[in-house]
Amino acid sequence: MKVVNSSKITPFGGLNFVLSEFEKNGIGRLINQHLPALASQSKYSWKDIFYSFWSVLFCGGDCAEDLAVNLKSSFGHNPFMELPSPDRVLERMKQLAIKKIICTSKRGNSTHEFCINDSLNLLNIKLLKRIGIFDNKALNTLDYDNTYIFCDKADTRNTYLKQYGYAPGVGFIGKQVVYLENRNGNTDAQTLQEDTLQRMFSMLKRQGILIDKFRADSASYKLSTLSVIANNANTFFIRARMNETLADVIHKIDDWKKIFIDGQEVFRASIDFTPFEKITKRSKQMDSLVSCRLVVTKTKRADGQTNLFTGEDFIYSAILTNDFIMTDDKVVFFYNKRGAIEREFDVLKNDFAWNKMPFSKIEQNTVFLLITAICRNIYEFIINSFSKTYANLAPSFRLKKFIFRFICIPAKWIKSARGQKLRIYGELHFKT
Repeated sequence: MKVVNSSKITPFGGLNFVLSEFEKNGIGRLINQHLPALASQSKYSWKDIFYSFWSVLFCGGDCAEDLAVNLKSSFGHNPFMELPSPDRVLERMKQLAIKKIICTSKRGNSTHEFCINDSLNLLNIKLLKRIGIFDNKALNTLDYDNTYIFCDKADTRNTYLKQYGYAPGVGFIGKQVVYLENRNGNTDAQTLQEDTLQRMFSMLKRQGILIDKFRADSASYKLSTLSVIANNANTFFIRARMNETLADVIHKIDDWKKIFIDGQEVFRASIDFTPFEKITKRSKQMDSLVSCRLVVTKTKRADGQTNLFTGEDFIYSAILTNDFIMTDDKVVFFYNKRGAIEREFDVLKNDFAWNKMPFSKIEQNTVFLLITAICRNIYEFIINSFSKTYANLAPSFRLKKFIFRFICIPAKWIKSARGQKLRIYGELHFKT
């Protein structure tokens, strides 16, 4: 078999269409305008840095070194960007790092490290608005959750799962990441969450993004956190943690409704409930009380073990909400939709390199998390847009399938009629 090499042909020809879409929507221009001004002699702009690293992800790579190994030789000549070296990309990322904040909680002596990068969070929101994700008049549902990213870096701390890593807190609207703060592994989701949420709500409000509904897990079931949420969202849905007070309230329910879920018999009911009354009375913060409704679902335990708080052999699930209009079933159904966040974390970790932290410090790794989260947001826009035109694509495709179906098309740029044209060695199946 005879082999003929051609350095000008790239196996990732479909990437040119992605970069063209970036340029058509002014993404590169916005990046250059928003980020700090560079020296006049700089060969590479911020657009080149971002486009280059995003190209690695869009071609199936997961580290900056793939620029030199897989892209430089075949994709080094294109009209959309200048391709820098991996070292240049990583060095520029470091320049965007913001010094971490060290806090101490009201109880205990342990310190907590937070890394807040308002500049990149703001860039993310501006890019989402630029590609038409947000309507300033629309009311949005905001989901908040934390995840653990396990990595053995110089400054990582031990998590409660006995592994070292980070524990970023992330805000989602739909599938879009709209806010991210990084925290070290020893800081659980509940610690100082009210401060994180206040910063998130404030940034979204300044950008004209209106929040109608808010959903979160039991880490938000805390007086100070609930006060922040109630002041910034019209309605909220929070998983309540079982304690003695909650058990007393559940004991008062006498109108349980029997329903069947996947063939299993469960009981569901709701009751008016004002949480944290004792705490507010002791601390003289009665003005922070919020009238709520508790929607409780209980399931018979197969082993017959008695619940410590209620004295019954049931498993309880309670949702705290200030919505008094939805039926009990609709409240549970609406809250359970936030389970999709776990899938989004899986996408970020496995498709967009969150499991491949490149730096040794939390500040620099926070930059990496945000840049890759922005790439994930833009991919959602790209796959939705391209699936309307190309027959082999669907909006539900993960990145790997998009690469196989669209990016991996041999192509090269040729000069023709005083301009450049892209020659494709294959077929793009357009919808007709």
